[in-house]
Amino acid sequence: MTTSFPMNAGDGPYSYFKNSHLQREVLDNSKEMVRDAITRKLDIKKIMLSSSNTLCIADFGCSIGPNTFIAMQHVVQSLKEKYHNTNILEFQVFFNDHVTNDFNALFRSLPIDRSYYAFGVPGTFHGKLFPSRSIHFAHCSTAIHWLSKCPEELLDEKSPAWNKGLIHYVGTSNVEVLNAYVAQFEKDMEMFLDARAEEIVEGGMMVIISPQSSECLVKFFGSSLMDLVSEVSRQHKRVRNKLKLSAGRLSTPMKLECGVATLTIV
Repeated sequence: MTTSFPMNAGDGPYSYFKNSHLQREVLDNSKEMVRDAITRKLDIKKIMLSSSNTLCIADFGCSIGPNTFIAMQHVVQSLKEKYHNTNILEFQVFFNDHVTNDFNALFRSLPIDRSYYAFGVPGTFHGKLFPSRSIHFAHCSTAIHWLSKCPEELLDEKSPAWNKGLIHYVGTSNVEVLNAYVAQFEKDMEMFLDARAEEIVEGGMMVIISPQSSECLVKFFGSSLMDLVSEVSRQHKRVRNKLKLSAGRLSTPMKLECGVATLTIV
């Protein structure tokens, strides 16, 4: 079994619940871009052809709140505005994170006035979690940068990529360390995108929001996604699916930048 390291549980002083203000800021500052993507690019009529009047939404890497609730309510509201006739629409929201995530804390803090049905889906988002063609809108915020595992060569003292016990690559001059992280990220992103391409309905959408600290990293993140989407597209021609990607960037008052990537199944 793969070891997982979820965010700190509960609602104590060291919990994720009490220490996720920067993640909240990223969400708040990306709201307009998410709403704009839904308004301009999501074909409600097309995705509703493959379902009843229920729209299924998944948040990958939800942790224990409260940010996931804020994000999901914003998505639901944007979908309602897009569809106009909200009386016949119902929403199912699937909250996903590691099996060891504190789902008890998550569901204890569910908003009472929520306008959706809530479900928990334990498991790593680096693999398939839902039946094929079952998700209409996928969301992932400040989570995609977490690797599925530490590259093994970083832990081997005899390896050229040995990272001397460090848990990051910031400031390293060892190109082998950088290459090890990049290679693992590419593998993880390929698994992530491959799974979502199977799960999302034709015409559905996925929004990925990732915090970045510099323009260089934003460009790297965007170009990496472009390459990986192209690769997944080639692999899925046999099932006539193709991912389209558009990426944007915005800056918050704290100079913290976030990349917002929108993918649709066509």
